[in-house]
Amino acid sequence: MKAKILVYALPALILATIHLAEAQQPPGTPRIGFLVSSTTSNYVSRLETFRRAMRELGYVEGKNITIEYRFAEGNADRMREIATGFVSMKVDLIVTAANATAAKNATKTIPIVFAAIADPVATGIVNSLAKPGGNLTGLTVLAPELTGKRLELLKKAAPKVNRVVFLWNPSAPADLPLLKEAQAASGTLGLQIRSFEITNLDDFDNAFMTAIKEKANALTMTLNPFINTYRPRILDFVSKNRLPAIFGVPDIVEAGGLMSYGPDYGEHFRRLAIYVDKILKGTKPGDLPVEQPTKFEFIINLKAAKQIGLTIPPNVLARADKVIK
Repeated sequence: MKAKILVYALPALILATIHLAEAQQPPGTPRIGFLVSSTTSNYVSRLETFRRAMRELGYVEGKNITIEYRFAEGNADRMREIATGFVSMKVDLIVTAANATAAKNATKTIPIVFAAIADPVATGIVNSLAKPGGNLTGLTVLAPELTGKRLELLKKAAPKVNRVVFLWNPSAPADLPLLKEAQAASGTLGLQIRSFEITNLDDFDNAFMTAIKEKANALTMTLNPFINTYRPRILDFVSKNRLPAIFGVPDIVEAGGLMSYGPDYGEHFRRLAIYVDKILKGTKPGDLPVEQPTKFEFIINLKAAKQIGLTIPPNVLARADKVIK
């Protein structure tokens, strides 16, 4: 109960602190528009890491910088609305997490730094990782390259798995490369990928009913903001149907998911602050190479494993960077 209260209280505390800082800001303070494509609760720890890193670089909200945080709740229209709103506010810089398309379409002049983007080159966000060009740069999470690794870990943790539900959003350009990577990796792992398109709430129920009929016995999904917004529904489905699942972000495992493998998001958002600092000091975004992750985390939740009756092999447990007991 205390954990649940904390999850709901922390976002409110962060936003209250932000509003207090805004009220105290001096004239001429640089203003950042921070667009989060997902929900507030999904980004509590990441935003706190970013804010702490900014403070370490000398930026104190309400004294020498103002950061306007907005959350799109996985809604594409809301993302566009927020991005154009930041342009109207004439912010000095836009930070965007998990989706950079709305910000890119909103302005060609205001510097943009993105974070947690799956494949910025394939989706047309930047020209190349080494020379992004234009007014954008940031950090990628290498989602396509890591999809095959997640399936490999899933198979090692649950060797009997052979039919994997793959949730993706066809309206998101970044999702198709992830699906293709999953399909490419499935053959060597002895897996069948059953992909389900998720573009609205009804798609979840249809996908889950079909998956049960087809006797799917595992699940994974993309990093799509809309899909991730409804992670409680996904966790409820895999728990009730005793399906092993692996995800790309640790937050889901901490919320009750079985496993995750991906970049160290703490390091990712700490590095995001460094990019913001460089641009505020005059570096052009197009001259800053897009940074790829160098630290990765494999997390296992033994509580979730027990709930679905799965015993994680010792050799898989030994590879975990963190085990939740």
